[in-house]
Amino acid sequence: MKKIRAAVVGYGNIGKYVIETLRVSPDFEIAGVVRRSGNENCPDELKDIKVVKDIRELGNTDVAILCTPTRKVEEYARPILEMGINTVDSFDIHTDIVNLRRNLGEVARKHNAVSIISAGWDPGSDSVVRALLEAIAPKGITYTNFGPGMSMGHTVAVKAIEGVKAALSMTIPTGTGVHRRMVYVEVMDGYDFGKVSADIKADPYFASDETHVIKVDDVDALIDMGHGVNLTRKGVSGKTQNQLFEFNMKINNPALTAQVMVCSARATFRQASGCYTLIEIPVIDLLPGDREELVRHLV
Repeated sequence: MKKIRAAVVGYGNIGKYVIETLRVSPDFEIAGVVRRSGNENCPDELKDIKVVKDIRELGNTDVAILCTPTRKVEEYARPILEMGINTVDSFDIHTDIVNLRRNLGEVARKHNAVSIISAGWDPGSDSVVRALLEAIAPKGITYTNFGPGMSMGHTVAVKAIEGVKAALSMTIPTGTGVHRRMVYVEVMDGYDFGKVSADIKADPYFASDETHVIKVDDVDALIDMGHGVNLTRKGVSGKTQNQLFEFNMKINNPALTAQVMVCSARATFRQASGCYTLIEIPVIDLLPGDREELVRHLV
């Protein structure tokens, strides 16, 4: 069976776990890694992988897994889709997903490619759970409670704030889908902590939540990539009240994001050209193997 050639674009926390996941996925091979610095100061774990500055240097590539900051996703995805290469990302600004889907969908259809966006765990796999719960209890309320744990997207957003040397953003659930953000920062010399704190709280990632910014000497001493979610829906099935559903998980954040992205990369080859979120993808398309065998095993 011809293996899917996947390029990893970006090599931060998620990129490292995507490489690990691709290595153990039987239907993939690693086309290479795209880094801004190319092969300079290449980590030891990439010695057997082609590392370049431009995806075109990798030759034949079937899909690009974008491990870039969320706010850079469209910038990276557009030219890759224009090459006819499928893309997957873990874009996590919930309020901008519809616009990104529309924009990348236009490019993907024009160039006969497929893009699956927001393919992490939330948005992503949690979105699938929410959709299923709403289908089986159409009337009701769903609460999504994250954490406690490290938020990758929020942490990246803090690191982009001027004056921040290092950062950690922790998500603390307070119940009924409301969260507190605990942000720990090392501040660069010459910058005012009060100004840095105000800029963080004004960022769209934090503006809607109770946010506390704390200055520390060593962020690394605090980092734990564990995270989790509790999803609860209480609703009505038909005319029957008081249907209660609960979904819980405790995870390593970037490892789960990487696994969802690799599954989604597989699914890009089973869709018509265009742009999709995870709730639009048949779950079976995420899995390797014969379709009939999967039905026999899982149904």
